[in-house]
Amino acid sequence: MSSSQPSVSIVVPVRNEADNIAPLIAEIGAALDGRWAYEIIYVNDGSTDATGERLAGIMQQRDNLRQLRHARSTGQSAAVRSGVRAARGAIVATLDGDGQNNPAFLPDLIAAVEQGAGRVGLAAGQRVGRKDTGFKKFQSRVANGVRNAILKDGTRDTGCGLKAFPREVFLTMPYFDGLHRFLPALVRREGYEIAYVDVIDRPRHSGVSNYGFFDRLWIGIMDLAGVWWLIRRKKPTPDVTEVRP
Repeated sequence: MSSSQPSVSIVVPVRNEADNIAPLIAEIGAALDGRWAYEIIYVNDGSTDATGERLAGIMQQRDNLRQLRHARSTGQSAAVRSGVRAARGAIVATLDGDGQNNPAFLPDLIAAVEQGAGRVGLAAGQRVGRKDTGFKKFQSRVANGVRNAILKDGTRDTGCGLKAFPREVFLTMPYFDGLHRFLPALVRREGYEIAYVDVIDRPRHSGVSNYGFFDRLWIGIMDLAGVWWLIRRKKPTPDVTEVRP
């Protein structure tokens, strides 16, 4: 595996996903090998299982695989941010580490950003045929409906982990816990277009979800209010001309 400068960085936030590590990395390789110079950055968000050891073992065979480790779990948004900040590629793509996001859709997302030629600030996966429980699908419909009604971000599914964006665009976003769920609204706020890609959802390979509903409900409401305020306060960027003597 080449260690040349990557043009694409794949960021995967994980917490206690040891049994999902090897299958997902193999699928990422199958999707991207020969198409882009890329790196895979796993952000180990305070795992207490064998996630770190599994990654270390695979790193012996893959020199484009990197592991960042949080000493304690700080959440998905913080993990994504750590990965993006460490990324060497100009384009960053993200996906969840549980296997529900199929890496076969990564090329479509990356290509959408490339073809946007600076206009597209985000390519967002939109899940179809979701494999979650009825309750999770219900809570997502409610959350997406409320968010879209208030922010008018034109996105029916912000919870999908499959996304791609220019690294520099992401780093201009105001950081807060939960940022990954409001990227469409914030990217539009900065004047960029969003490309949408339908992706097929699938069951997780193994393990259980690390994210609950009620533990983030009130925080999500506060975040929604904060993002609404940011959008309302956005002022047009002035035209600037340098005056020379």
